[in-house]
Amino acid sequence: MRKLKVTVEGTPYHVTVELAKEETALPSSPSAPPSPAAPPAETASSPGSIPIPSPLAGKIVSIEVKPGQTVKKNDQLMILEAMKMNTYVFAPQDGTIAGIPVTEGDSVEEGQLLIRMGE
Repeated sequence: MRKLKVTVEGTPYHVTVELAKEETALPSSPSAPPSPAAPPAETASSPGSIPIPSPLAGKIVSIEVKPGQTVKKNDQLMILEAMKMNTYVFAPQDGTIAGIPVTEGDSVEEGQLLIRMGE
């Protein structure tokens, strides 16, 4: 038996699950189609740039900077929303915004590139 926390439409539920064999995943049904592979999150960066990845999966609420803008360490760059809570993304160091491959309203995955900074 394993206790798990499952979140459905933002509401957490605590459930107890019995596995067929302890600590192994249940086999998938032979008639079930294989699940599609998720597209890889964009994390590539060019030499000399600083990638700023998403700290969690969520939705982009606002982008506070524009490409070419100079920022200081700890300046607020963006706001993400996950489970009705805002998460603020800050500049890790002084630099210039080189690119923003996402827009307000986009859903992002944990680790996905949000902003590229140049030194």
